[in-house]
Amino acid sequence: MLKPGTIAPEFTLNDQFGNPVSLADFRGKTVVLYFYSKDNTSGCTAEGLGFQARIAEFESKNAVVLGVSKDSVASHEKFAARQGFSFRLLSDPDRFVIGLYDALNPKTMYGKPVIGTSRLTYVIDADGKITNVYRDIKANEHAERVLSEL
Repeated sequence: MLKPGTIAPEFTLNDQFGNPVSLADFRGKTVVLYFYSKDNTSGCTAEGLGFQARIAEFESKNAVVLGVSKDSVASHEKFAARQGFSFRLLSDPDRFVIGLYDALNPKTMYGKPVIGTSRLTYVIDADGKITNVYRDIKANEHAERVLSEL
């Protein structure tokens, strides 16, 4: 379990345009790294729209928002275009980074146990250290809560 005060694990994933994005690219900025289960689902859409609605405020605080799910680059491109997201969505089809950041957890779907991506957010400071972890997330209120605590 990654906790505040620890160094965030490095990674490189492709964004919705197929461009590689590394955590190290954002040294000197605060990174809001949020994990979500699936493009185009109601909760994940609401969460992303919350970040988009406040993106200028995040940027004014020298923060970048990165969303991560197992969906493909092509799925992310369509999702971001449909919703008007100006921040990057990162594709982790092998769920390696999702697992590295403890967002891969047992769930129940239609009464059957499955392993899925949990809604989870890390705030990472300019030096790469985790400063906050959000686990109990309400999709509609999440971005506002994160922003208020930056």
